[in-house]
Amino acid sequence: MIITDTHTHLYSEAFDQDRDAMMQRAIAAGVKRFFVPAIDSTYTKAMLQLKIDYPEYVFLMAGLHPTHVKNTFKDELKHVQEVLNKHTVVAVGEIGIDLYWDKTTLGIQQDAFVHQIQLAKKHKLPIVIHCREAFNEVFEILEQEQGNDLFGIFHCFTGTIAQAHKAISYNMALGIGGVVTFKNGDIDQFLNTIDLKHIVLETDAPYLAPVPYRGKRNESCYIANVLKKMSDIYTISEEKIAEITTQNSKTIFGI
Repeated sequence: MIITDTHTHLYSEAFDQDRDAMMQRAIAAGVKRFFVPAIDSTYTKAMLQLKIDYPEYVFLMAGLHPTHVKNTFKDELKHVQEVLNKHTVVAVGEIGIDLYWDKTTLGIQQDAFVHQIQLAKKHKLPIVIHCREAFNEVFEILEQEQGNDLFGIFHCFTGTIAQAHKAISYNMALGIGGVVTFKNGDIDQFLNTIDLKHIVLETDAPYLAPVPYRGKRNESCYIANVLKKMSDIYTISEEKIAEITTQNSKTIFGI
């Protein structure tokens, strides 16, 4: 059984003391494909080192995270372009809009989001969307940018069934992680009405650990708990869930 973690911050400082052991736990649990989103330029060196250390398992993205869109964002976007030009990356992400932490940067977040969508189109790559308290704002931009060249993943999807269908209508798969195991997560109430061809699995490690690890450091091996919950929701085997969602990731990332 091959499991794909489509969103994991393996370079995070949270893993500095035991990164190799953490990776070995995940690989032993069946995770053979790790897709690593960017945050900003300060993490690029660590991301590139990850690819050197785990070349057959790790696949990198380039992008500027919406919570890191500051006054210097144009310089950061130039860096994203440089990474795309110089290195092998499989997506532009994570990008999007976050209005939970700071609503005052909405304008520049929108500018950065559009710019990076257009970079993804130019390089024929998928996008990986971060959306927090900003569904309307994200959908507004997807509406204006929609087309056959716009596709990717709606990372950490936590919306309603209507929002799920809307995201799918823009060629976005839904990234399902630890939230699906939460009692108040809500998405488990309707997820089985969404065809599995629109679903990929993720952890967002070191964040959003699934039950029974909720509130602790997340790591990629805990995707097994997400897989088990998805098997319960869809009433099919964990092996079949892993197979379908891994195939979906291959279709999106081309890897």
